[in-house]
Amino acid sequence: MSTKTITTSEKKSENQKEDLETTSNPPKIRTPIFISSIWIPRLILITLLTTTILLPSLYEPFLSKIYTYLLTSPIYTLSTFETLETVLCYALLEGIYNYKYLYQPYLHLTPPTTSTPSTPKPSPLRPPHKRLLELLTYITPLLILDLTLIKKYANVPLASIRSSGGYSPLLPHQQNTIIHLTFLSPTLHNFTTSSPLQTTRALPPTPPSSRRLTLELLLSLLIYDSLFSLTHFLFHHIPLLKNHHKPHHTHPTTNPQITNQLSILERLSLILLANFSLNIIGSHVFTRTLFVPVFLDLLIQIHCGLDLPWGYEKVLPQGWGVGARKHAEHHRTGEGGYEPFFMWWDRGLVWLRGVRNGDFGVGKVKKR
Repeated sequence: MSTKTITTSEKKSENQKEDLETTSNPPKIRTPIFISSIWIPRLILITLLTTTILLPSLYEPFLSKIYTYLLTSPIYTLSTFETLETVLCYALLEGIYNYKYLYQPYLHLTPPTTSTPSTPKPSPLRPPHKRLLELLTYITPLLILDLTLIKKYANVPLASIRSSGGYSPLLPHQQNTIIHLTFLSPTLHNFTTSSPLQTTRALPPTPPSSRRLTLELLLSLLIYDSLFSLTHFLFHHIPLLKNHHKPHHTHPTTNPQITNQLSILERLSLILLANFSLNIIGSHVFTRTLFVPVFLDLLIQIHCGLDLPWGYEKVLPQGWGVGARKHAEHHRTGEGGYEPFFMWWDRGLVWLRGVRNGDFGVGKVKKR
């Protein structure tokens, strides 16, 4: 009888001990090998890049069909389409990353602190109803521009651009300098009682090839990355701009909602630089349509505060992409990491500092 009692008590103590160990050291959640393999997105990306550039005829029927449909869509021809697309894409993408941030804490770059049920840790994410002012400050200046300025896209005849802006189309021998095709010369809509606002946009009559789409996407991202690196550097080193940029760094850790925690000046610079990067190379309007979700996803990724298994910096060759970890470090220290997506400009700054200090061997960014 006593032996049974001892055995039972020993089992109880062992069970309690195991429970304590489990509580203090929760089991690590392992991602299945087939999901964690970074070669899956790499192969997909390599296949898309090679086939779209080298074999554009494969994609021609699909692109022609979808672009023909878009040309007849009253929504796609709206002057406000890109603004609406940006807002909807951002809401969807941020929602996905917010879900990961809330319900997959093991992905956090900064491990969440333990909290008791009686004192739960408040979420750093704000509910949608508390972000209406943020939405209004973002969308208002864009809608004003959409409804007052004529849209000028590559491969669109001047007569079509004039008609969309409320002007009469000109005959070939009547071409004058009232409206320039270049985006560098903005033109106001011809406000009349019959056409009080710029509500439509003139579009190219033919779709782009897959080769053009891919090359324009890549080049516009590289141009934006370079331009924003310089702009971001100035926001950190010019006192007047510093005050505008300061709210973007007032948080202990990064999370998806930090992406849009910007002053009006920052937001306008981001949008204008993205537009300039697309316009300066004469991007097709369909390139612009695809640019929006790609661009927004990269922006939210670097601010999400998550160690994503398939983060773009892991998909790219090592040392090419910035990623969430390095950008989170920039938010903590305010130094280095001025480029948004790629590492080349940061490496260049490190190299220049080394040359200035007489260390000509400096060429790599130290791993942190």
